[in-house]
Amino acid sequence: MSNRIFLASPHMSDEGFEQQFVQQAFDTNWIAPLGENVNMFEEELAQRVGVNSAAALSSGTAAIHLALMAAGVGEGDIVFCPTLTFSATANPIIYQNATPVFIDSNEETWNLCPNALEEAFEKYPEVKAVIVVHLYGLSADMDRIMELCKKHNVTVIEDAAESLGGYYKGQQTGTFGDYGIYSFNGNKIISTSGGGMLVSNNEERIQKARFWATQSRDQAKHYQHSELGFNYRMSNVLAGIGRGQLKVLDERVEKKKYIFEYYKAELGDLEGLQFMPVNVWDEPNFWLSAITLTGYVRPVDVMESLERDNIESRPLWKPMHLQPYFRKYDFIGNTVSENLFENGLCLPSDTKMTVGDLKKTTKCIRELWEK
Repeated sequence: MSNRIFLASPHMSDEGFEQQFVQQAFDTNWIAPLGENVNMFEEELAQRVGVNSAAALSSGTAAIHLALMAAGVGEGDIVFCPTLTFSATANPIIYQNATPVFIDSNEETWNLCPNALEEAFEKYPEVKAVIVVHLYGLSADMDRIMELCKKHNVTVIEDAAESLGGYYKGQQTGTFGDYGIYSFNGNKIISTSGGGMLVSNNEERIQKARFWATQSRDQAKHYQHSELGFNYRMSNVLAGIGRGQLKVLDERVEKKKYIFEYYKAELGDLEGLQFMPVNVWDEPNFWLSAITLTGYVRPVDVMESLERDNIESRPLWKPMHLQPYFRKYDFIGNTVSENLFENGLCLPSDTKMTVGDLKKTTKCIRELWEK
């Protein structure tokens, strides 16, 4: 596997920032989900994205779960969710015994379609919360989405798991709604191996989320619990990795953008190949470089050819309303997300890729058009 070109894998800093903070955790013996690294990672991440407060958690999924709890989502409540996303966006809705309603994408952003969202509000005016996803680091159309959500006085949760370091009209994604979440999974633009962050300008709600995330332990000398709790806090060791990774976030975004632009320059002339949309108001982090194919060369052809050369690629997300588990829930929209799934794939976008790796990848793809 040493010669394999990965889709996206962890990339520690050359300067060893992560090791310094991890060593600090060992030197002070703070290996538990407490300690200076946790506190400082929350503070530094909040400052970086421009919010008042943050809670470091075990995963982005945990962050969505606690955001739904903070929004008061419970049994029988309706939550709007983009259909084109990873299941981690939708699963926490079920954790709360709430009901997801899946909403289509639009071609302009690949994200939540404002027109379909408006239709959903008309059908389900009692909706409790709306989850917005910034897919592959691309921003959703937040002006239109927020206008609709404010009109209907509904809580907005931004799933920015894939878009840390990306901006919508100069503002960091994940900071427009009532709550934002980030993921530090191994394949994300910065990684703590596993982990996530819940952010909000509502400091009281973040404090409550921290309480829930530490098993809802009441302030008592004995172990006392007045509410249901969860084991969701991030460890001080992993938070140390996160602090180090945050120092190289700008470098990672720059490299991701370079990879995307390299692919556009080398593959942009191929018939039937189109790249994911980058709007004038969007500054993506280019987490993954994604394309669609509408000609005789199909995504499976590209993926199989790349795999023969030990190069990893992946289809676009399969829409939630097509998933066996979620098929019973309502879907609002047309066929945009289905068409993206059928015609799309993600090219390797690992920040450790060399120019040689990029040349090998693009050569392998171009050969399919030359046969």
